[in-house]
Amino acid sequence: QMPLVEFGGGPVQAGGSLRLSCRVSGIPFKGIHVAWFRQAPMKEREFVALADWDDHARYSDSVRGRFTVSRDEPRKTVFLQMENLKPEDSAVYYCAAGTILRTTEDVYSYWGQGTQVTVSS
Repeated sequence: QMPLVEFGGGPVQAGGSLRLSCRVSGIPFKGIHVAWFRQAPMKEREFVALADWDDHARYSDSVRGRFTVSRDEPRKTVFLQMENLKPEDSAVYYCAAGTILRTTEDVYSYWGQGTQVTVSS
């Protein structure tokens, strides 16, 4: 069983909304930081948002004000609510978990398999 599994991707029109979920299992949820990254075709994977162990959030400049990250401790799940989506938000979205609080992917030990988000204009 994979420690992280993402749900909720799919096609959406520009201006629409999606909510991604990252379910954590098999590793301690309390005390870990969970981040979202995304990778578009022909581009490097980039940081999107994170919820630290105490549910404080950080966002990239490109999504701040449109995306909201939150964690549900009882359900061991981190959500990424995405509003006012743009075609440039199209990418494979990954959640990642670790114990070091950074926005760089190298510090995250656990990764999900990714979920595709496609925003059409």
